[in-house]
Amino acid sequence: GILAVGGGSERTPRLVRLSYAPRGAKFHLALVGKGITFDSGGLDIKPPASMLGMQMDMSGAGIVIAAIRAIAELGVKVQVTAYAAMAENMPSGSAYRPNDVLTMFDGQTVENYNTDAEGRLVMADAIARAGTDKPDMIVDVATLTGACTVALGSRIAGVMSNSDDATDRVLDAAEAAGEEFWELPITDHIREQITSDIADFRSGGKTRDGGALVAGAFLERFVPDGIAWAHLDIAGPADSSEAFGYTPKGGTGVAVRTLVALAQQAAE
Repeated sequence: GILAVGGGSERTPRLVRLSYAPRGAKFHLALVGKGITFDSGGLDIKPPASMLGMQMDMSGAGIVIAAIRAIAELGVKVQVTAYAAMAENMPSGSAYRPNDVLTMFDGQTVENYNTDAEGRLVMADAIARAGTDKPDMIVDVATLTGACTVALGSRIAGVMSNSDDATDRVLDAAEAAGEEFWELPITDHIREQITSDIADFRSGGKTRDGGALVAGAFLERFVPDGIAWAHLDIAGPADSSEAFGYTPKGGTGVAVRTLVALAQQAAE
């Protein structure tokens, strides 16, 4: 997934792994961040107005790097592994295409439906790789879908997960940190939207309905059995057009405080 998305750029894609392992840690938290350094949309190129600000599509990667650094500096007794899935999504003769069938990191095959839905592909590889470290919980952070912004607005992030416990952990941490998140569902009906005739499944639904939920259902397929997982779609609050409270105009760093609080609570 990462190699496909970054294949159209002169700048080689990377999956960066950072680790913090203090003595006495009894809980292992994996953090995964979307690091699309610029998103042109690829061959399904964005309109010019929609391309403005796309350097912010690396917010998730920046957030997990900031969070693991803060957790380490605070000396929280939790093992943390962070993954920054980084690529530049550009159109060129070597770019990946709609309908390409991609073999992902964990061996699953994906029918690509749109090159402008690149974030879920890099995140899927990073989530699968994080699973090989056998953490107790994986939390991914991504400016993933405009649909989440339509649903929740510009100041609230969406939360999807594979268990009530994972959701409760994130929401409790967000409340302690003073950040706004809202739970969204992944239902069997939504999971059916990513079936494919030519691959294990598609990277997107057959309609535009429930786009944020479909993206969550896609990422869920890459979480190994038995590992708690939560997906944070920060497309709305990652970049603010105005300053408010302690939040500056521009990149907000949303979810850093929540991830730190999550680690602190896991250490208790």
